[in-house]
Amino acid sequence: MDFSEFSVWAFLLIVALLLGSMLLASILKRFIPALNKTLIPVSVLGGIILLIVSTITYYAAGDYLFNLGLFEFGSDYNGMDILELITYHCLGIGFVAMGMRSSKKKFNKTRAREIFDSGVTTVNGYLVQAVLGLAVTITAVVAFNVPGMIEAGGVLLAFGFGQGTGQALNYGNIYEGYGLQDGGNFGLTIAAIGFLVACIGGVIYLNVLRRKGIVKVADREEAAKLSDYEDENEISVVSSMDKFTVQMAIVLCIYAISFLLMFGLSLLIPSLESVLFGFNFLIGTLLTVPAKAVLNKMQQKKIIKKQIVNNFMMARIGGFAFDLMIVAGVAAIQLPLLANYWGILLILTVVGSLSTFFYVYFVSRKLFPGYCHEQFLAMFGMLTGTASTGMILLREIDGNYRTPASENLVYQSLVAMVFGFPIMLLASYACLGRTEAIVTMCVAFALFVVLNILLFRKFIFRRRFAAAAGGSEHCADSAPQEAEGEAEQPSAPEEPAAEDDDKDK
Repeated sequence: MDFSEFSVWAFLLIVALLLGSMLLASILKRFIPALNKTLIPVSVLGGIILLIVSTITYYAAGDYLFNLGLFEFGSDYNGMDILELITYHCLGIGFVAMGMRSSKKKFNKTRAREIFDSGVTTVNGYLVQAVLGLAVTITAVVAFNVPGMIEAGGVLLAFGFGQGTGQALNYGNIYEGYGLQDGGNFGLTIAAIGFLVACIGGVIYLNVLRRKGIVKVADREEAAKLSDYEDENEISVVSSMDKFTVQMAIVLCIYAISFLLMFGLSLLIPSLESVLFGFNFLIGTLLTVPAKAVLNKMQQKKIIKKQIVNNFMMARIGGFAFDLMIVAGVAAIQLPLLANYWGILLILTVVGSLSTFFYVYFVSRKLFPGYCHEQFLAMFGMLTGTASTGMILLREIDGNYRTPASENLVYQSLVAMVFGFPIMLLASYACLGRTEAIVTMCVAFALFVVLNILLFRKFIFRRRFAAAAGGSEHCADSAPQEAEGEAEQPSAPEEPAAEDDDKDK
């Protein structure tokens, strides 16, 4: 092997460029006040910087930045392929890392209901985006015969807005096999627009609240405690094996097992191979449940004497993976290839943004009256960007996470995963043809109605819940009081800002 060849260095150069773009974005946000006020995540801004450079390179040199010879990775992959690989694998690695985090919190009935309602709200957000997205693309194909578009393409609105770049790329690539031209690129573009919608919409909402005197700017400073970094009886930070190395080993071993499981299932059911590998993040997350059970049992049996998993480091691994996923996903967009889709993209963006805004706003005011503004910002940010985007918006008015909104965003993911799984199956069915896309839209709408009956059960079955109901049904338009009622609210999770949905949610 000749270590002077570009192919030896290509992968490292790409990763360094991605991370360097985030450093540049962080510097720009720090020294440009107007840019800092937009609340745009550094990973998104770094991706946009690379997207601009790549597009300029395309028109100047005839090809995209990452397709240049400098980034060729052997004969099979170019730089754009590597960006897609990074996006795909970082999604799975990030979910495994976040799934390995343990929680000792015990919630009362009220808090459990709020977390459940947050999870159902998340799934309903996916459903309304999927239904309206399908309505747009079915109309575009049937009435206007848009070239390169398929009826099921609108489902990518739910994945791009609701779950971010990883899932948008996964299903975009799956849809390419069914006729959606540049499907992966189309999905990544929707996801990138979703981040901008989250930031712009969130800033507008915050400014309106500030002008009305409803909320105040939160104090972001918070003293760190030792318990934020480690629990009692954990393994040493430095021993014969570094503590961070242990965490990475656990995450990557679980992710490798998820590959073996997907590979084995694909041999048994060859027709579902692309779908199975599109669920890499879900299968990896499910494997964390038995993995944590085995580690806990070994600790109870004294086979291992100390706690191995460190929540703080797992959160950092997840945060790194999601940041890298986002910047790679945005940088991989090829704008000139979307010339046929700009009209549909614009309509999908407007429809998705408005429907998500008004639905989350209505739910927040009805079901979370004590902290409706905080709940709205967290949920709107997540349902158009990622959970981290929701945390960024929430931090502007609840810097110390004193309201339960941050916990709702973190712990709703299990509920959302359970109720949201049928949507992934429907998305795989919708691409089979026009009839299937229409059936999928109808079924998604029916699920949306059923889940809303479940969500608003207290109001629909008012008599039954009359004895237990309490509090106002309307949001109190006043600045949040940090001290008042503080004892009744559970403390914030240790590292909520690093959680990411999608998905992932």
